[in-house]
Amino acid sequence: MSPGADQFSVLPRHIAFIMDGNGRWARQRGFARTHGHEKGVEVLRTITRRCVDLGVEEMTCFALSTENFRRRPDDEIDFLLDLLARYLSKESDELDELGVRLKFIGRIEELPPGCRADLERSVRSSSANEKMTLRLAINYGGRCEIVDAARQIAREVAGGTLDPAKVDEKEIESRLYEPMMPDPDLVIRTAGDLRISNFLLWQSSYSELYFAPSSWPDFTTADLDRALEAYQERERRFGSIGVDESSDSGDRG
Repeated sequence: MSPGADQFSVLPRHIAFIMDGNGRWARQRGFARTHGHEKGVEVLRTITRRCVDLGVEEMTCFALSTENFRRRPDDEIDFLLDLLARYLSKESDELDELGVRLKFIGRIEELPPGCRADLERSVRSSSANEKMTLRLAINYGGRCEIVDAARQIAREVAGGTLDPAKVDEKEIESRLYEPMMPDPDLVIRTAGDLRISNFLLWQSSYSELYFAPSSWPDFTTADLDRALEAYQERERRFGSIGVDESSDSGDRG
């Protein structure tokens, strides 16, 4: 049985997931890649429930990158968007029961009109839920997000509504896809790769990173708990000096 929230002395407020390995998981078992994506949705459901039970306030999942959206075969992208629509329709009642609010970040405007309508409908219908926010990154890239913010700033400067001397971190943050989103405390990537792959580049500058060896379709609540156990041992300094370090330490973290 998975431990309860009281067995973790420190819980991250916001966990971000890079849900990697669906296609590889399917190929290794002789299935089409689409089967891996279907299995991945089942895992998303299970992990969402666990995060709600633990009292995690925010959960952001990398569902479809801008690179995937541009480079994957059209039939796979169509399947993924249809799978997303089916997930939103099937899970809406349970998400309401769990108190989960849905949000989406990315270049949503580039998605097909029907998909955009599904996303907007889900956001509206779940907006009153307050127990946890589940955020899906769709057609998302961290560099694209920063580029889009920079373009908006450039337009405002050119239009005379923003003084370039006033541009600082807060001005940039206010033009990200979701300015009020708290930075993730913990970023978990599955499938063994040791990189963040253009995910939340601005927001994860001080996030703790955890790399799980299992692919996302094999990721369990026990795997999540192991990541949370590892998080207990991390000292989050945000650039300050740790409690056991001397004042002349040059370490950063």
